[in-house]
This record gives sequence, structure tokens and C-alpha cells, in this order.
Amino acid sequence: MEGSLITVVLTIAIAAILIGSMLLASWLAPRFIGKSWSKVQSDTTPYECGARPFQPVDKHRFSVKFFLVAMLFILFDIEAAFLIPWAVTFKGFAADKLFVLGEMAVFLFILVVGYLYLWWRGALEWE
Repeated sequence: MEGSLITVVLTIAIAAILIGSMLLASWLAPRFIGKSWSKVQSDTTPYECGARPFQPVDKHRFSVKFFLVAMLFILFDIEAAFLIPWAVTFKGFAADKLFVLGEMAVFLFILVVGYLYLWWRGALEWE
């Protein structure tokens, strides 16, 4: 076996062992520790971001800010996923540097429009 293949096999084996041990521990813990370690025995009510809703979820309306923050996360995620690899490999675009730079300018323009929309809607103002 090559050195790189051994590394992959060892990583998969360690991951499988860790997953199995965590599953086994979560199954065994209530039997050995007892159920008194949890303050809430059978709490199945849903919650969002750690805050329990005052009404049932099917009747509860979330604030628009929740969705605006989600859009903001997606914009940052897209920016990091495409801009960082592009910047690292930019030197390799020998003949097409101006074309590639123009494409990235269009991409950044679309991102800036998204940021301006979120700013206009108040997603960047924390209370």
C-alpha cells in the first residue's frame, strides 16, 4: 500500500471507532448514570436557537431578521467558498487575467448588491 492510502484507511478506521464509541456511550450513559442527570426527562418541545417558542411552532411566526441573518451567512459562505480559492490560483491564469478579473468583478458586484439589500433591511444592526 502507498503511504497516502494507509493514511486514508487509518483516518476512516479512527472515525468509525470514534463514532461507535460515542453511540455506545450515549446508549450506556442513561443506564449507568441514571436519568437524574437531566433536569428535563421527556422534553420534546421544539426550540429555535436555544429559545423556546411561546406558541406551538405551527402557529408561531419567526421574525424576518432570522431569515435575513441566514441570508447574511449564505453570502459570507459563498464569498469564502469562491473568493479564497480564486485568489490563491489567480497567478495561474496567465493569458486570461483580464477576463478572469472581470468575471470576479461581476461576482463581487452581485455579492455587494446582496450586502446592500441586507443592510437596507436592517440585518446588520444588532440589538
